[in-house]
Formats: sequence, structure tokens, C-alpha cells
Amino acid sequence: MTVQLNHTIVAAHDKQASARFLADILGLEVSPQYGPFIPVEIPNGVTLDYLDSAGTITTQHYAFLVSEDEFDTIFGRIREAGLAFWADPYHRRPGEINHNDGGRGAYFEDPNGHNLEILTRPYGSGG
Repeated sequence: MTVQLNHTIVAAHDKQASARFLADILGLEVSPQYGPFIPVEIPNGVTLDYLDSAGTITTQHYAFLVSEDEFDTIFGRIREAGLAFWADPYHRRPGEINHNDGGRGAYFEDPNGHNLEILTRPYGSGG
């Protein structure tokens, strides 16, 4: 068996709303609650398990590799929702997408301030 990421816990002020946000933007389903977690399974089998967290949340970065068509659909949802987006992880290029490695990418935030990214080419894959 090869090593694979199976799941990660995502801290949230409202786990249900946060899971719904991600699922709606990416076109996925929210799974039934499992223990204290609200899971969102990504098509490659990795699950993001949302957990309510009181107080300050340390922001994390979650990047999603998508096809060109999926990028168009997801980016359309980002724009339709009126979300701010950036071409870079530091949010210095607002309202732009990037074309790194010959693909496209964009960053946006979830309701907890996590830095989400959609990209069509893995980093270092060339152009």
C-alpha cells in the first residue's frame, strides 16, 4: 500500500455552514455528521472533516486540483457568490487569476479565513 492522505480536520466557527460553503463552491456533497465532524469528501477519496472550534482559528491553506472545465464552473460560482479572489496566496493581486505552469489558478477565502485555491496544473508541471 502506498501512503495516501485520508482525511484532515478543518477548524470552523460553524462546521455545518463551512462544510456547506466548500461543497457548494466545489460542486460536492456534504456527508452526514460522523461523531463531532461534518465531512466533505473530495473525489480522490480525501475527506475534509469540519469541526467546531471556539475562539481564534489559525488559517490553513487547502488547494484543489481541478480540470479546465471544472475551473470554469467553480470560478463561476466564486464570482456569482461575490467572493473576493486573488491570483496569489498573499492576496496582493486582487481580482486576477494566475497562469502558473501553463494552467489557471485562483485563491479565495472560506467563512473562517482559510485560504482556498483552485488550480488546473500542479506546481512545477511546466508550461
